[in-house]
Amino acid sequence: MVTESTAPGNAGDTLLPIARAAISTALGCLQEAAEDAHWLKEPGASFVTLTQEGELRGCIGTLEAHRTLLPDVRANAVSAALHDPRFVPLTLAELAYTRIEVSVLSPSQVLHHESEAHALSQLRPGVDGLVFEFQQRRSTFLPQVWEQLLSPVQFMAQLKRKACLPENFWAEGIQLRRYTVRKWRETGGA
Repeated sequence: MVTESTAPGNAGDTLLPIARAAISTALGCLQEAAEDAHWLKEPGASFVTLTQEGELRGCIGTLEAHRTLLPDVRANAVSAALHDPRFVPLTLAELAYTRIEVSVLSPSQVLHHESEAHALSQLRPGVDGLVFEFQQRRSTFLPQVWEQLLSPVQFMAQLKRKACLPENFWAEGIQLRRYTVRKWRETGGA
C-alpha cells in the first residue's frame, strides 16, 4: 500500500501531472501524463485540493485505500473539479489558473478519548488530519487546515460545524480517527 510514509519523495512529479491531465481530459481537452511508476499500482488513499489565488476551489478524496493509487488520484481530481457540492463545476478556462495539490494519506488510527478535552489534548497541530463521526454525520479536515485553524479548539469546532453540528456539541458515541498526509502542491504557472 502506498502511504504518506512510503510514497517516493518525488511522487509529486508524477501525481500532480496525473491529476491535471485527468481534469483536463474530463473537461474535453485530452492530456496525458506518465502513469508507469510501479507504486501507482498499489492501494492508496488520496485527496486532491484545488485552489485559485490561495482560495479553496474544490477538495475531494478518499479516507481509506479501496483501489490503487492511480485511479484514486484520477477520480478525486475529476470529482474535486466537477463534483464538489460547494462549488460550481470548474471550466477549462479556469484550469489554467487553478493550482492542484495531491495528498497521500496514512491509514487512520482511532483516537481514544474520555472527553473532548482529552481528545483535544492528543491532537498534533499541523500534523494530524481528523475524521469526526457521530451517528450518521461525518466530516474530516486534512492536516493542511491547521494553517487556517491554529488551535485544537478551533479545529474541532469547525470540524463539528462541517458535520452540521453546533461548535459546542459533544456526546458519548463520538468517534475520532486521525491520519497524516504527505502532500505535493503545484507552484508557479500551471
